[in-house]
Amino acid sequence: MPDNPDEWEIPAANRPKAGDFAFDLETTLSAVFALRSEIPEDAFTAQVLGTERMGNGVLIRADGLVLTIGYLIAEAETVWLLSNDGDAIPAHVVAYDHNTGFGLVQALAKITAPPVPLGNSHSAGMGDPVIMAGHGGQRHALSAWIAAKREFAGYWEYLLDEAIFTTPPHPNWGGAALLNSEGELLGIGSLFVQQIDEYDTQVDGNMVVPIDILDPILDDLLKFGKSQHPQRPWLGAYTAESDGQLIVAGLAEDGPAESADVQTGDVVLAVAGESVNDLAAMLRKIWSLGNAGVEVPLTLLRNGEITDVSISSSDRMLYMKSPKMH
Repeated sequence: MPDNPDEWEIPAANRPKAGDFAFDLETTLSAVFALRSEIPEDAFTAQVLGTERMGNGVLIRADGLVLTIGYLIAEAETVWLLSNDGDAIPAHVVAYDHNTGFGLVQALAKITAPPVPLGNSHSAGMGDPVIMAGHGGQRHALSAWIAAKREFAGYWEYLLDEAIFTTPPHPNWGGAALLNSEGELLGIGSLFVQQIDEYDTQVDGNMVVPIDILDPILDDLLKFGKSQHPQRPWLGAYTAESDGQLIVAGLAEDGPAESADVQTGDVVLAVAGESVNDLAAMLRKIWSLGNAGVEVPLTLLRNGEITDVSISSSDRMLYMKSPKMH
């Protein structure tokens, strides 16, 4: 958690005003907690995401269930929540779901704040006014609006069919609550992005994971710590779009792609013989071949020559430390 939250205090002119809403703004914002996690140094995600992670989490059930963005708690062995009143509350990881990006933690002490009701992110529209809320009440809440709703593909083999993009950006976006004008939760803050809005204007903003994709997997996450849907094939190849090409920018150490002799700088031309020219299309084609473990044939361009490789895909969760079930 920030030693001095005032370092990222929202200017007063950009904060939501309590009188502008039918719901109790202060009470709703009290359900947004600071979240700090500690991750073992030998964790798979430690080198990229660090061993100490800080962000936010949102109380979604009266029994202390808190929703956050998954990268804050992936492989965490210690989690703490901090309330607006300054109470430090121990918590444990309940679940992490890579496909959605959501993470759940359970507070291990009573929380008196009322949970935030879940809204309907699909019905939210471009231009809608929203609140992006980090821990710390109105001083850390930002008046924003929805700039776009569209698919989002991430180089870490991540894809959302319809992510929410808001602007202006919140300075502490990770795990922040996206609230509509009724005080309902529309999504969880994930990334800072430089996005193109519907007018093809580049604006800074945040990518938000929509709340609607939580409900279909929530029971599984609570019972098993992960979705029970078959796991997608994972390659461990960090592929980025650049000048109309799909370039392997990095490789997971000892991951399937590295083991198959995929190299940094390779250009992906085709998956299973089908040409691909954007990251979303590449991921969908890989996932269409079968579940984790399926062979994934890639056609690559390397040093001016075309080469074919076959990657024995894996379940990425096998590389990660699982939550300790309580």
